[in-house]
Formats: sequence, C-alpha cells, structure tokens
Amino acid sequence: MPDLTTLALFAAATLALLLVPGPAVLYIVTRSVAQGRGAGIVSVLGIHLGSVVHVAAAALGVSALLAASATAFAVVKYLGAAYLIWLGVRKLMSRQDDAETSGPPVADRSRMFWEGFVVNVLNPKTAIFFLAFLPHFTDPARGPIAPQILLLGAVWIALGLASDGAFALLASAMAGRLRRSARARRRLDVTSGVVYLGLGAVAAFTGESAAAKA
Repeated sequence: MPDLTTLALFAAATLALLLVPGPAVLYIVTRSVAQGRGAGIVSVLGIHLGSVVHVAAAALGVSALLAASATAFAVVKYLGAAYLIWLGVRKLMSRQDDAETSGPPVADRSRMFWEGFVVNVLNPKTAIFFLAFLPHFTDPARGPIAPQILLLGAVWIALGLASDGAFALLASAMAGRLRRSARARRRLDVTSGVVYLGLGAVAAFTGESAAAKA
C-alpha cells in the first residue's frame, strides 16, 4: 500500500485537479441550476459511480487496452459525444408550463443518476486520465499495483464527492431566484442544452492525441 506521504501528495494533487471545473463539473452545475440541489447531488453520485468503473478498469488494465486501441477509443468517444448531444437536444426541445412556481421542476432522480453515470463512463478521456495519473503514485516495492490503484481511486472518489457536491450546493443556491420564473427556467433549459451540446462537441472532436500518446 502507498505510504502516508504518498497519499498526502496524491490527495493534494487530486484536490488541485478537482477544483478546476471540467466537463463533469459543468454537467453537475447545469443540473443543479436547472433542477435544484437534489438533482445536483444525485448527478454527483451518478458521476462518481462512473468513476468507480474507471478506477476498477484502470486496476484491471482495461484502460490500457482502450488507450492502445484507436478503434476502441473512437467507438467509446463517439458514443459519449452522441449521448451528450442527445441530452442537449432533449433539453432544447423541452417545454414547460408558463405558470409561476416557487420551486424547481420535478425530475426523475433515478434517470438523472443513471444519466450522470453514463456521461462519465462513456468518457474515454476519463479512463485514460486514471491510467496516466494513478500509476505515478504507486510503488511496486510496496506490493501489487492493482490494490494500490484501487486505494488511490477510492481517495479520488471521496474527494470528488466532496468537491463536486460543493459545486452542486453552491450552484443550486445561486440559482434559486431564477428558477421561480417560468421565463428564466426556459432560459436555463436553453443554456443547459447549449452546454450539453458543447460538451458533446468537445468529446467528439478532442482526444485523439491523448489516445495516440497513451
């Protein structure tokens, strides 16, 4: 197992990376702003269940196979991009009652959870990131690599739940007044749709160089 110094360095590096907003944070913030605190927290949980899959894949070496295969990388990448674009189109096409309301629109929490999970699992760059980042904090002299990666991954997920949860709470608190207006909610839907479409475009048109270098 990694020693305490290594774990402390890993935790510090992880926090530095997590506090820089990326696609997952944008997804969580979009959910929180449009549908409230509960939606944001559920999305955080779904995202990090996806992280569990990536950590397990890195420990088992599946991520290495994905990184080594341009075809596999492309298939997963375009599936993820298509899913994000579908979410964006669905959001742009949504219609809501023009009546005033005091709370966020009701949404299926189970669906939001699994959408967050799929968004993260179908991101091959996340798989490659774990493959590239976690092994730097392992030491073959301290035992098998797979259990070390699993431990580091657990630390990452715990810190990710805390930081992404904070983003969700902050975004939902700031958006409370906007959600009380039907017109503002529609604008939030449009903004959410554009964000999803942008994330889908980023997922579709970036990442080839990372796959080639891995």
